[in-house]
Amino acid sequence: MSNSLAIIPKDFFSRPSQKVAPDLIGCSLVKRMPNGDFLSGVIVETEAYSQEEPGCHGFRKKTKKNETLFGPSGNLYVYLTYGIYHCVNIVTDKSDWASGVLLRAIAIPGEEERIASGPGLLARRFDLNINHDNLSLSIENGIWVTKKLNSIQKMYKIIQTTRIGLSEGKDIAWRWYLQASRSISKRAIGDTKPSIAQAWMPK
Repeated sequence: MSNSLAIIPKDFFSRPSQKVAPDLIGCSLVKRMPNGDFLSGVIVETEAYSQEEPGCHGFRKKTKKNETLFGPSGNLYVYLTYGIYHCVNIVTDKSDWASGVLLRAIAIPGEEERIASGPGLLARRFDLNINHDNLSLSIENGIWVTKKLNSIQKMYKIIQTTRIGLSEGKDIAWRWYLQASRSISKRAIGDTKPSIAQAWMPK
């Protein structure tokens, strides 16, 4: 995976989350790690959240905890769930409107296929936590997103299904994933995990 792929501009994220989320499938998250090395992986699963629906943190009101979600698009919104796991989101749409995309799973070249197959595992592998909340995606800040591998969305099916782990808004089909990936956190009912021979793997 090359770090030299074209960086996604900020206006890519200045759209409704349900438009951005499927478009992020096949894009790569790149981070400069503390030792100076670059870690990159292909985004294979996302979820969208928006203020008009009850699954969104900003559905009821703006608070100290969720204020980043109301901020500029293209910033990270990182929060702690169950007091243990960090979840990494990218803020989308417009300011003063809560909207974001949760990064649920990433496939990392040369690493175990499920090392980042869930929000908590993803945050841990990329060493992302509350300290990164409200950080703007940029090379200067050491974390950014590069444009998608066009061959992925041309050759492989993208599954659209309901989101995971919600008590409200759980019937809204705002989760997308690359069917051919074995790095998905949870597959839709009836969708069989592909064999290693059939699966798409990042190189």
